[in-house]
Amino acid sequence: MATKPTPGKIKGLKAVSDARGVIAAAAMDQRGSLQKSIGAARGSAASGDDLVIFKELVTKTLTKYASAILLDPEYGLPAARQRNDAGLLLAYEKTGYDATTPGRLPDLLDLWSVRRLKEAGADCVKILLYYTPYEDATVNNLKQAWIERIGDECRWHDIPFFLEPVGYDEAGKGEKTLEYARKKPSVVTKTMEEFTKDRYGVDVLKVEVPVEMTFVEGTKAFKGESAYTRAQALQYFRDAETVTDKPFIYLSAGVTNPIFIETLALAGESGTKFNGVLCGRATWYDGIKIYAQQGAAAFEAWLDTTGVENIQNVNEALKAASPWYLKYGASSLAEL
Repeated sequence: MATKPTPGKIKGLKAVSDARGVIAAAAMDQRGSLQKSIGAARGSAASGDDLVIFKELVTKTLTKYASAILLDPEYGLPAARQRNDAGLLLAYEKTGYDATTPGRLPDLLDLWSVRRLKEAGADCVKILLYYTPYEDATVNNLKQAWIERIGDECRWHDIPFFLEPVGYDEAGKGEKTLEYARKKPSVVTKTMEEFTKDRYGVDVLKVEVPVEMTFVEGTKAFKGESAYTRAQALQYFRDAETVTDKPFIYLSAGVTNPIFIETLALAGESGTKFNGVLCGRATWYDGIKIYAQQGAAAFEAWLDTTGVENIQNVNEALKAASPWYLKYGASSLAEL
């Protein structure tokens, strides 16, 4: 059983949870990737204003159906003012990673600190970290020390720390191969096992599911090349859960809404007691082309229909999730 959080951390976790104690959050902190996608769909470069407007529209609509929204302080603060009383998570890392050195090393935003994020209204702080246990030990040691510093900063300011470790192929062959799909369960599980250690100060792990759905036999997402049977996939979900006593939630990892819904159904079928989602592109990604080619009004209309349908599909799938307070031996939010 996890150690009970401090009062500030409990307050922050409650702020981003629904009435059940499940984190049903939307993610809209994409920056570089979003700018490239809008530009590619439009055929000309997207501006910073495009990011601000896109984030405002997503936040204004989807937070009517979400317990919280994840934004970035660079382009997302105007959107934060339109979040319909939903909780607020703010990203602390720079977009992308250092491509000039091996190992996908991260960096923090130059003009921000945990103190400043909290002053800007953040209920929780989020860090994305590209990480694989199979990377060179020197690289991983740098990353681990980096996370320790952030954990201590969040402890000092008594605010929840959400860590989003994203796996990658250290050999550079990519993450969509059969070889990586077979390796992914151990990448996810060993990473969760590492960062559940108290030294890092992580309060919630925002993790990938431990399988690549397109390689799972017996699923709608299956594309014909098998890395695991359905029974094996279910066991990988269970195995990952056993290595942590901390709350953990799933990210959508850029898959389509139907695939993410099927993924959550598989997690539920496995009996895994996950505690929610931080779901981004599975709800709004298909609207990028509409925004880029038809403008803000058309995108808002799309969000009001398809976007809402997408997030309601996620919320329906979240019936399989468990309240995070159970990790602390509480039987209700009121007990904490």
